[in-house]
Amino acid sequence: MNKLKLLLLGFLLFAETSFANFPPDEGMWLPSLIGKNYQQMKKQGFKLTAKDIYDINNASLKDAIVWFGGFCTGEIVSSQGMVFTNHHCGYDAIAGKSTPEDNILDNGFWAKTNADEKPIEGLWVQILVRMEDVSDQILPQLAGLSEKDRAAKVNQLGQEISKKATEGTAYTARVSEFAKGNAYYLYVFEKFDDIRLVGTPPQSIGKYGGDTDNWEWPRHTGDFSVFRIYASKENKAAKYSAENVPYKPKKHLPVSLKGIKPGDFSMVFGFPGRTNRFENSMGVKLAVEKTNMAIVKNRDIRLKAWKEEMDKDVAVKLKLASEYASIANYWKYFIGQTEQLKKLNVYDQKLKLEAGFKEWAKGKPEYEHIFDEWAKAYEAYTPIATHNPYLSQGIMGTSLAANVLGFRSLEAQMKGEITAETKAKIKETAMANMTEYLNSVNVPSDKKIFAQTLQVFYEDIAKDQHPEIISEILATAGSNTPAAAFAKYADMVYANSIFNSKEKMEKFLENPTVEALNADPAYKYYMGFLKNYQTKYGKQVAEFQETDKRLARTYIKGMTEYNPSAVAYYDANSTIRITYGNVQDYSPKDGVKYSYRTTGEGVMEKYKPGDYEFDLPQKFIELYNARDFGRYADKDGELPVGFITNNDITGGNSGSPVLNAKGELIGLAFDGNWEAMSGDIIFDKKYKRCINVDIRYVLWTIEKLGGSSLVNELTIK
Repeated sequence: MNKLKLLLLGFLLFAETSFANFPPDEGMWLPSLIGKNYQQMKKQGFKLTAKDIYDINNASLKDAIVWFGGFCTGEIVSSQGMVFTNHHCGYDAIAGKSTPEDNILDNGFWAKTNADEKPIEGLWVQILVRMEDVSDQILPQLAGLSEKDRAAKVNQLGQEISKKATEGTAYTARVSEFAKGNAYYLYVFEKFDDIRLVGTPPQSIGKYGGDTDNWEWPRHTGDFSVFRIYASKENKAAKYSAENVPYKPKKHLPVSLKGIKPGDFSMVFGFPGRTNRFENSMGVKLAVEKTNMAIVKNRDIRLKAWKEEMDKDVAVKLKLASEYASIANYWKYFIGQTEQLKKLNVYDQKLKLEAGFKEWAKGKPEYEHIFDEWAKAYEAYTPIATHNPYLSQGIMGTSLAANVLGFRSLEAQMKGEITAETKAKIKETAMANMTEYLNSVNVPSDKKIFAQTLQVFYEDIAKDQHPEIISEILATAGSNTPAAAFAKYADMVYANSIFNSKEKMEKFLENPTVEALNADPAYKYYMGFLKNYQTKYGKQVAEFQETDKRLARTYIKGMTEYNPSAVAYYDANSTIRITYGNVQDYSPKDGVKYSYRTTGEGVMEKYKPGDYEFDLPQKFIELYNARDFGRYADKDGELPVGFITNNDITGGNSGSPVLNAKGELIGLAFDGNWEAMSGDIIFDKKYKRCINVDIRYVLWTIEKLGGSSLVNELTIK
């Protein structure tokens, strides 16, 4: 058997051989291989079979799981294609359908009939048809290629394999890379483009606790929203049409009202985004000391500028709400990740693992010099490592920047003589970008972000890395301080740029020239920063990234020989995964123990009338005081709200179903806990928890608080 086959066999066997040393609650497992985990799952309480989870010939749980828009997970919960996901996953759609006159973001919304459901343009879901290991079709053809040529070859082969797999069907497919390029899998999907909003609680329920409670436990957030998949009358995926009908799925999830207790089996089925658990010690050190805080600092500027304007006007609030929520989520994430990487001594843990690997690698030419080469690469890259986050998260963080960059590809079309056809195409693209910009921008906050991100770039990035445009601004601004100069310059740019005025843009498009474009103050500003970075550091950054990926791939391959239990599952990469564990409380520090559940009592304890994060609908208070919980009350007569499990999740799992031992829906995963925010880099068995909204709270909110009959569609156990 050749080395390639041995390596692939090794990856497949790890799930079977590592249980003795590997915590069963850790791991993001491929559903097609879940049979290898089956005995361990049974020990933890699982009642179904492996084929109940994944079967390409018969309906199985995988047929009820949807990749929601490419950024979240959802689950089909009725025979009429109803989908549950998180409120924060549906937030953009909800905000986009809100107006000051019909503010469903604040007031909530429940469709009474199918005709009332709101089509969401651009939203899609995908359902997995099948997956297949295609490593042996790709890896042999990559031998000896450079990283650049390797990437091109993988892309070519992936397209060929995907095309062959979908010939004669309406399916879509992609080939995904695993373990930094040690394995490849084909995924075939059915994609549905007609998705409609069915219901949402008011954000005082769906986002209860706001940024304060984000990434925290105990949690009292009703983080859910309801959508529906529509299909053709033949039950096939179709573009939006008024003639489409609710989709009839192969499988939908039954709902359990039995409740949960500590030790109960729990399984999360979804599309986790990205983990990097083979990150080396140097990468951890760089994140902790430099890049994470660079991201936080620049996002903080955006959040404060937006919040000031959002508090003044409900229309501005609705315009910026979705982007604000998205940026705020990972602003706090990077704060928490940095804190926990330090607290859990992850750097030292990595060093210890690497020391063992280095000792083992002595005398093995393929592996013994990995860390010497890696160290040199990091030494060269570290001095410029923060330039990119200050550029991408700061300078390029304005709406104006997005409009400018959207026009950049048109510059080449304006060189030489412009035909009438080319001119028409330029105008069409430019005005589409302009419309999108005007619909999304809030100029007062955008100007603040422009000036303040320029100031922190000026202060924090080494002067020899600055673009020339900064010196030009300071030389011509005529102000006493850099801060005043940058604010004055921001005013000038927004007053004069074609990218901030529909009228100026239309006039420019009458005779679009490269000279006029490059003379525009916004274009000159952003291109000055971008070209400075690309010219000075583009090659160096690309070389570092290629070296880093190549060495990481070799390191992971070596780890499969040195310590197989450390490579028992693949890093998350937005492909469908299963994690299994149990309902479990935890103690974050001495003298403190957190319960596995939260209730309506805790919601009321946090209630602050009129508060942005902790207000409640009056009807909620009335129902709670009347103890009107109906069939959704727990065994103590209380309203269940949230619970925690030790399932291994990350971003992208938002909205994933949490299933009990019988495959019944008991909740929706929506967050991780503060004490384990280093989880994307290292799993901590003691602290890692998955925060879920209890399905009984979801249904109570729909039926009792919302007054909706949607629960009648569900299969309730």
